[in-house]
Amino acid sequence: MKTLTIVKIGGNVIDNEKSLKKFISDFSKLKGLKMLVHGGGKLATQLSEKLGIEIKMIEGRRITYSETLKITTMVYAGWINKTLTARLNSKKMKAIGLCGADLFLIPSEKRKKTKIDYGFVGDVLINKINTKNLALFLNNNIVPVMAPITSNAKGQLFNTNADTIASSLAIALSKKYKTKLIYCFEKNGVLANDKVIKTMNSNQYKILKQNKIINNGMIPKLDNAFSALENGVKEIIIGNSSQLNKQNAGTRIIYN
Repeated sequence: MKTLTIVKIGGNVIDNEKSLKKFISDFSKLKGLKMLVHGGGKLATQLSEKLGIEIKMIEGRRITYSETLKITTMVYAGWINKTLTARLNSKKMKAIGLCGADLFLIPSEKRKKTKIDYGFVGDVLINKINTKNLALFLNNNIVPVMAPITSNAKGQLFNTNADTIASSLAIALSKKYKTKLIYCFEKNGVLANDKVIKTMNSNQYKILKQNKIINNGMIPKLDNAFSALENGVKEIIIGNSSQLNKQNAGTRIIYN
């Protein structure tokens, strides 16, 4: 079984030209099959503010109204996705920019209303991910660059958490490949009292979350990491984008 490395980068890497340049170089040096999943960065927020559209976040997740959806689709699946794709191709890679709506690769459904109405936010239907078409790209050494926009069977677009997309893809593709999932962002790993936690299990996570040592955007990242570990993904690391090729860097997610 071939190894597949799925790397997710966040907005703070995308927004920092120096960090992004190093990441693109390091990613291009990764051996074997690979896929890049990216978040949105500050541009969608900046455009929303200029247009007078309210931005609302809950536990690191964006509430998506109809006007917000237009902006996130244009920015995420447009400017950011194609910029990253072009940068990777400049490193002699065969990269293709996609989102979950393309080829209906990542079917989703609108998040059900509970106490919070997230609007046009999609929840991935992992069992329906089109692994067959994704494998066509991967097995021909083409690198999919995935934007966090998905759709349902009726053609409705959704803004979908990029951390969730990365873990969902890793889980679905673990039936075809030995999958490794790496979350890259601006910190050196999951931190407690400014120190990197080298390994973390679910019990540690629950305690740190209850004590609010871990909060905001780190919550969906870790929720998805533990879900992936429990569903077939072989290795999960959360760390700094500048340490992508460094051994024993970041926080390794492990079983209890």
